[in-house]
Amino acid sequence: METLILREEDVKKLLNMNEVLNVVEQAFKEKALGRVQMPPKMYLDFESFNGDLRVMPSYVETFGISAVKIVNVHPENRRYNLPTVMATITLVDPRTGAPLAIMGGTWITAMRTGAASGVAAKYLSRKGSSKLALIGAGVQAVTQMMAMAQVMKLGEVKIYDIMDEAKTSFVTKMSPEYPDVRISAAGSIQEAVEDVDVVVTVTPSRKPIVKNEWIRSGMHISAIGADAPGKEELDPAILQRAKIVVDDLEQSRHSGEINVPLEKGIISLKQLYGQLGEVIVGKKVGRASDEEITIFDSTGLAIQDAVTAKLAYDKALKAGVGVRLNLAT
Repeated sequence: METLILREEDVKKLLNMNEVLNVVEQAFKEKALGRVQMPPKMYLDFESFNGDLRVMPSYVETFGISAVKIVNVHPENRRYNLPTVMATITLVDPRTGAPLAIMGGTWITAMRTGAASGVAAKYLSRKGSSKLALIGAGVQAVTQMMAMAQVMKLGEVKIYDIMDEAKTSFVTKMSPEYPDVRISAAGSIQEAVEDVDVVVTVTPSRKPIVKNEWIRSGMHISAIGADAPGKEELDPAILQRAKIVVDDLEQSRHSGEINVPLEKGIISLKQLYGQLGEVIVGKKVGRASDEEITIFDSTGLAIQDAVTAKLAYDKALKAGVGVRLNLAT
């Protein structure tokens, strides 16, 4: 029995956003149909270092795969020239429990998170949406734009980050890749989000940074950054106006965009519309009118990692990529 070892650079070469969008949408569908096992994330808090570690196991029966991801979030890692998010994924054969593969999971995390937003925008954004605002210019902003470019006819992207060099670097990197899209650095969050169709927030903020008065009817918001207790990016007044769709109710109430407003009693669980998988399978309607404000509260699901890792594994086998090691004996 051999285990396939895939490095981050291997995974990057194997994955493309179209395929990841497809498997992530299928994963949400399987969840809505009750064909997955996915315990809530387990957290270790490294308070002295302003970071944490999460363990994320799952089993997707239809895909015939199980996986466990270990992932950290350390917002201050830029000072050490390290990614703020790093991950490792072990892919397991559910028939035997044997480790099929161990692979870098950092790019998978970025890709599947972007894909989840893309799937949500497919069902929740207004038809004809073309203007996108990205708040936060890290790696996640790149895959968010990659996904949105597949589900929207992008004409304009405005990027904001508290670090000027980060948003300038984003514009420099992405402009040649999307020559038909006008990509610009915004001077403020307000400048970025006003007069767009879709807003994506990808920051580690622990206080609201997007104000209610900047959000107009018909907008769709993907709230990505709040992925641990105490984090929030949106003015709670926006949530009170919006149709809120979560990726997973238990995770969202614990660590998603809704966790702080729920804790403070600003919103209640009754105000949550449903889960994304329910919309995908037709149990609930997505966008009902052009005037609705819709919010996708994304905490990141282990099943997204599992199906994306399986995609990388299958493609690696076909391409002969990776190194095989016998770890069991």
